[in-house]
Amino acid sequence: MPRYRFPILLVLAAALALTDAVMPATAGEIAAIASRQRHEKKVFTDTEIVEGFFKTAFGAEYHLAGRVDRIRKYDGPVRVFADGTRADRKAQLAKVIADIGAKVRHLDIAMTDRNETANVLVKLVRDHDLYPTIASFYGSERAREIKSSLDPQCLSGFRKNESYEIQHSDVILTVDNGDFVFLDCAYEELLQALGPINDTSSVPWTMFNDSVSMGFFDVYDQYILNLLYDPRIKAGMTVQEVRTVLPDVLADVRTWVKQVNHLPE
Repeated sequence: MPRYRFPILLVLAAALALTDAVMPATAGEIAAIASRQRHEKKVFTDTEIVEGFFKTAFGAEYHLAGRVDRIRKYDGPVRVFADGTRADRKAQLAKVIADIGAKVRHLDIAMTDRNETANVLVKLVRDHDLYPTIASFYGSERAREIKSSLDPQCLSGFRKNESYEIQHSDVILTVDNGDFVFLDCAYEELLQALGPINDTSSVPWTMFNDSVSMGFFDVYDQYILNLLYDPRIKAGMTVQEVRTVLPDVLADVRTWVKQVNHLPE
């Protein structure tokens, strides 16, 4: 954390180790993702979408300092650097980033091959190196707190400035727990690193629910990210300020999500 000299808020989100997501990589794991996509719920009421947006875009699953009652988002291009030696995982990560970029209308996100140009750092580590890596980022005491409170399979966090604009995100992904775990973690942690950092157990359709495993960018979470990155939703907004503009934003987001997913009218 001392690397950053601007005022910071550090908030973290973790994907927990789930009993059905610890197998070695097999074709069946990718088939499990395809099965989830076939049975995915894609039709939601305005109330269902808005509830999930407010519950994930405000608050924080774990935070160390500062207020969490404001919108937090990037206000500019997002560039992602992958730090690791597994070429296969880097290739999968690049596809995840491209998928997010194609489905979030007002988000400029892409990979970069230069760490110094990145504002999202993705550390690709072996499972036994997860907690040493967390400790190297946040210190040993906070690493112990994170382990005891979250016991994560992977982790993300971001730092924001005084205007609640995210300045830098760190994502830690394990590479040796199978394709399903990797893809599930990659989508969840990268999306949360963009702002919707708060997990919720009361919304059953979002990957930001510790009891839900997706492995892909589902329609419901596309609604949440497209709402967040609409230009009318600005970093630092309060709940009431968001409510004022949300009806118009939601109408436009619905049109976009239907179009990009070829959903029926």
